[in-house]
Amino acid sequence: MKTIREIYNIGYGPSSSHTMGPSRAAGFFAEKYPEAEKYRISLYGSLALTGKGHGTDIAILKVMNRPENTEIIWKPDVTLPRHPNGMLFEAVSGEKVYATWEVYSVGGGALWDELGTFNGGDVYPSTTMAEIMKWCLDEGCTFVDYVEKYEGSEIFAYLEEVWDQMQQTVEKGLETEGVLPGALKLARKASSYNIKAMQSSGSSRPMGMLFAAALAVSEENAGGGRVVTAPTCGASGVLPALMYFLKHDQKMPDYRIIRGLATAGLIGNIVKSNGSISGAEVGCQGELGTACAMAAGAATQIWGGTPRQIEYAAEMGFEHNLGLTCDPVMGYVQIPCIERNAFVAQKAREAALYALYSDGRHMVTFDDVVKTMMETGRDMQAKYRETSLGGLAHVCLRELSHNPRKNEN
Repeated sequence: MKTIREIYNIGYGPSSSHTMGPSRAAGFFAEKYPEAEKYRISLYGSLALTGKGHGTDIAILKVMNRPENTEIIWKPDVTLPRHPNGMLFEAVSGEKVYATWEVYSVGGGALWDELGTFNGGDVYPSTTMAEIMKWCLDEGCTFVDYVEKYEGSEIFAYLEEVWDQMQQTVEKGLETEGVLPGALKLARKASSYNIKAMQSSGSSRPMGMLFAAALAVSEENAGGGRVVTAPTCGASGVLPALMYFLKHDQKMPDYRIIRGLATAGLIGNIVKSNGSISGAEVGCQGELGTACAMAAGAATQIWGGTPRQIEYAAEMGFEHNLGLTCDPVMGYVQIPCIERNAFVAQKAREAALYALYSDGRHMVTFDDVVKTMMETGRDMQAKYRETSLGGLAHVCLRELSHNPRKNEN
């Protein structure tokens, strides 16, 4: 299993698989073939169907050494065999294509090709929650101890950088007002939610704080701001929101938050290694389901939970997002993505609290849910997996065509 650094990528939104990944691939190809007179880049499947709304073409052209000589071809009706987010890069001189490269953006900004170009070495010997749990229980250790054993203490310096960026994104999002870019004309809401939360009392105050923080990150992401994938851009609001809430409402110190991020990264890594975090492959259950599991597990640990309780919280957070479709309206990471991040952040908090009331024993394991998520994703029709061809995207497009001013998601 790879380093948890691959779960937490720092970059610009709105999509890790549709902007970060393709941008990284384009930069790699342009650097490898700088002498090409012209570049031709074909985008397939989900990348082609929602790429314009996600800004895939803009992200690619930004890193090409000859953007004016770069042709982007959209092929929405063709899906390459390995993954719905397929790309074919071609280097052209004269009329001759002298180099080609087929590569896939597999989620969270990660890339995959047949040559294993981006396959870093394994860091962890175990790949399942059951194996890691056994080590923790046998050794009397925590998930954080497991991360430190195989990543070294230097991982905490990286997680501190991750936490700093998460806080910056939340705070910028809370301060920014206006309308998000794109045809939906969706108004930012984080600032007004935060003001209302600060004026509230009782149970509505923590809920309002969580909603505001999650909206802040998700709106920054939708606006192309700097975010941390956790595990993706589209699901980047959940974990920072709950961690920010724990710091400011529960007065948790930064070092405990950072240790929580280590556990969250491990949880996300297990999903990525045994399943998928790509909405184009398995729907939003792979993105927001994983984010919910990560946040729930981290919060349980920060609140003093045992390894069994942490696993239970992560399992619940994941289980109760099974079957969630990925159907962004017009391809933008806005509706229903932004609102979903806010609701899932609250769900993660509830899963953590529920697990803490228990002794950690339960019937369904985290590994069971990962397997079920993959089975569900394979059974899910393609139109519900980040294509904007079905589900809410289809319904909302019909509504917008009749009432173009309607944007109250």
